[in-house]
Amino acid sequence: MTSAPFPDRDTIASKLASLDEQDKSYVALLMENVAQDVTVIDGLHRHLNNAASAPFLNTLKLENLGKWIGETAPARLQIRLTEAAKSSQHPAYVAFRTGLSRSGGLEKAYPPAAI
Repeated sequence: MTSAPFPDRDTIASKLASLDEQDKSYVALLMENVAQDVTVIDGLHRHLNNAASAPFLNTLKLENLGKWIGETAPARLQIRLTEAAKSSQHPAYVAFRTGLSRSGGLEKAYPPAAI
């Protein structure tokens, strides 16, 4: 029996670009596998770079992606998602960062310490 090959960053970027229900399930399944973390983050970077170089910037779609991925991603990915969102000041990254912060994923993963 042969196992299915791991997807590459371009495949993940295309899934993040369309983000229909089937693609959401696919990406959510990948995020459950620790071995896929690097590929998921690379795919996210590819998608954000593609959005930044596109002739039309759909900031609402990028905000929705940030909100969805922040709510869906496990705690171990939250810091890496935040780092990816802050890696550029381009409006595509800003829109993604806005959605990601609205999701509250980082705060759920790392709640403030009670002093």
